Amino acid sequence: MTITDTVHAELRTAAAAASEKLATDIVGLDVGERLGITEAFLVCSAPTDRQIDAIVDEVEFRIKTEHGSQPLRREGRESGTWVLLDYGHMVVHVQHEEERVLYGLDRLYADVDHVDLGLPAVSAPEASQEPGEGSAEA
Repeated sequence: MTITDTVHAELRTAAAAASEKLATDIVGLDVGERLGITEAFLVCSAPTDRQIDAIVDEVEFRIKTEHGSQPLRREGRESGTWVLLDYGHMVVHVQHEEERVLYGLDRLYADVDHVDLGLPAVSAPEASQEPGEGSAEA
């Protein structure tokens, strides 16, 4: 992994903030060697424009208060379907679920290392149960 400890800490803070606002499919990517202009991407999704706004607001707030960093650029806030926060050393992408599938950043950077974001692992959905299985009946 080529990202610095500072970037790793900010990436983890951004991921935690996104998670608290119910972002889905949160992924950290070490893109430094591949791109050379930034060290890492955080990519996450949300189903609505309103939730995307909430995630972006929380990420910006937490990064500023905990690390003193502010984005150099913000893109896409008006569209509400893909907001990009460029901090220079990292870029946060908050995408509508459909935009994420369409543009495929995950596929485009499939060959780079993933960054441990310190988030709890998401468990697979439980196998469907027959009615009455596993439930307490009176």
